[in-house]
Amino acid sequence: MESLLPFLVVGISVGAVYALSGVGLVVLYRASGVVNFAYGALGGLAAMVCWQVIDLEYEDWMGWVAGVGAATTLSWAYGRFIAPSLTHQDRVVRAMATLGFALMIMGIAQWYWGDEPRRLVLPTDSGGIEFDGRRLISHTRVAALMFAAAATVGMLWLLAKTSLGLRMRALQSNRTLSAMVGVRIKNVDTWAWTLAGLLAGISGLFMGNMVRLNPTVLTFLVIPAMAAAMVGRMNSLTATVLGGIAIGVIESMANLVPEVQRYGSATAFVVAILAVLWQQRHGIGLSRDNSHLE
Repeated sequence: MESLLPFLVVGISVGAVYALSGVGLVVLYRASGVVNFAYGALGGLAAMVCWQVIDLEYEDWMGWVAGVGAATTLSWAYGRFIAPSLTHQDRVVRAMATLGFALMIMGIAQWYWGDEPRRLVLPTDSGGIEFDGRRLISHTRVAALMFAAAATVGMLWLLAKTSLGLRMRALQSNRTLSAMVGVRIKNVDTWAWTLAGLLAGISGLFMGNMVRLNPTVLTFLVIPAMAAAMVGRMNSLTATVLGGIAIGVIESMANLVPEVQRYGSATAFVVAILAVLWQQRHGIGLSRDNSHLE
C-alpha cells in the first residue's frame, strides 16, 4: 500500500488540474454551446508568459497576474469580437473556429519561446506534506486540488445563486427565447468566455509547473480536460471533477505496470470513449438541459 500511495497522491493532484480545466470547458459550453479547443493553448500561453516575467526578475506575483491576465484577456477578446459573428453557425463550425484560435496561439508561442528546456517554479514547490519521513506531495499539488474544489463550488454557486448564472442557464435552455425576453446574449457569452479564460490561465500555471514547460505540450492539456468534461456530458460539474481526478489517477497508476506504462498518455482517450459508449448505451447524450445543477 505504501508503494501505491505516492502514485495515488500524484494522480489525484494532476487529475485536479484536469478537473479544473474541465470545469472551465463545461461552464462555457453550458452558457454558449461552444466546445473550446483553445483552452489548452490559453493555459500554455499563461504558463509561458508567467515564466517570462519571472525570468526578467520581476516579482513572482507579477508573473502569475501577467500569465493569468494574458489568458483571460485573449479569451475575453475572442468571446467579445469573434464568437458573436459565429453565433448562428453550426456547433461544429464554432468548435473548429476555436481550434484555429488554438493553433494560432500555439504557433506564435512556439515561434517566440521555442523548445528550450525550462521550468516554472512556484513558491509552493519548496514545502509539502510528509509521510514516513519523506515528502509525499508538494504544497503546489495541494493548492491545485484546493483550486479545483473551490472553482467547482464557485461555479455551482454562480450558476444557482447569481443573476449572471440565471442568464447563463436561460441561454442554456433556449437562446432565442432568452433574447426575446431581454437577455443580452453577447454580454453573457462574453462573461462565460472570460471565466473560461481565467480558469484556463490558472490551470496552465499548475500544469506548467508539473510537466514540461513547452507551448505545444501544454496546448494538449485540452485533451484530458475534454475527456473529463465528456464524463460529465458537458453539463455536470461534479461528474466532470470526478472524471478529471479519475483520469489523473489512472495515468499515474499505469506507471506501476511496465506493460502498460507507455500507454498511460492514452488514458484520456480511453476514458472519453468509454464514457460516450456508456452514455449511448443508456440513451444519454450531450445535454444542455438545465433542469439540475450538479
